[in-house]
Amino acid sequence: MISLFSGCGGLDLGFERAGFEIPVANEFDSSIWQTFRLNHPKSELLTEDVRTLSVDFFPDDIDGIIGGPPCQSWSEAGAQRGIQDSRGKLFLDYIRILQAKQPKFFLAENVSGMLANRHSESVKFITKLFKDCGYNLFVTLVNAKNYGVAQERKRVFYIGFRQDLKINFKFPRGSTEIDSKKLTLRNVIWDLQFSAIPSALGNYHNVQAENNNEFFTGTYSTIFMSRNRVKSWDEQAFTVQASGRHCQLHPQAPKMIFFGQNDRRFVKGKEHLYRRMTVREIARVQGFPDDFKFVYSKIDDAYKMIGNAVPVPLAYEIAVAIRNHLA
Repeated sequence: MISLFSGCGGLDLGFERAGFEIPVANEFDSSIWQTFRLNHPKSELLTEDVRTLSVDFFPDDIDGIIGGPPCQSWSEAGAQRGIQDSRGKLFLDYIRILQAKQPKFFLAENVSGMLANRHSESVKFITKLFKDCGYNLFVTLVNAKNYGVAQERKRVFYIGFRQDLKINFKFPRGSTEIDSKKLTLRNVIWDLQFSAIPSALGNYHNVQAENNNEFFTGTYSTIFMSRNRVKSWDEQAFTVQASGRHCQLHPQAPKMIFFGQNDRRFVKGKEHLYRRMTVREIARVQGFPDDFKFVYSKIDDAYKMIGNAVPVPLAYEIAVAIRNHLA
């Protein structure tokens, strides 16, 4: 396969675990390059802007294309400009490469906000483009907590199979769809609390941090304090954000107290328990294994690359389903 908008490679890792090979990937953000190359040594990383890349840079004989075009323009937390935004238009470059290479399948991932009513015309347009490329399209909204991930995270997957293959794709039921099987924060990050340390001055990487187990420090904005940002040990995490400043708080602290509309506060006398989750903790929440190394100078770059990734277990379960349909 080839991978577009690869980020640090969460989606790639899930597919590799399912037996796919990724000889060529593309990522434009220079703060991610070292991390991707370190963890995906078998993939050649193209670092150019995808809008300038000729299709000739990618191999012809491939089975699939995967990737998650940047989601900020579709996000419920953003301005929701969708296809009118320059980042939203990056979907068109994904389709340009798909049209040229005609692999057996493709997968494109995006935020749930893409399905908001205000984007309906844009989504119809993108759906038509996928179908015009010669693919039968299957669109599914899923929650990562049902797929072996200790996190509430809703995402949309566009999966297409070339029409001549006549594949009727069934999106897989998640391995943790039953509540009794769901993973919690206790399952995935309990042990990390004992070695967590703050980042270095200015929120730079602390060289004393053990395997990226360091957390972003600093004040909390009024927006952050408008909602409870703490989940308990026996719940799934909130959606992991691509930001250190807005990272959710560690479950060692009690849930924030409601004082009024858009006003939550820390429990008096317990203020010392409130800290953001570490880089390694949110990596665990996203399903990255501990041997996946994150390289960064500014700690916020680590939160960004992890928060923008597709959770690895979710990617793996989808990849297995795709492979089984191709068999």
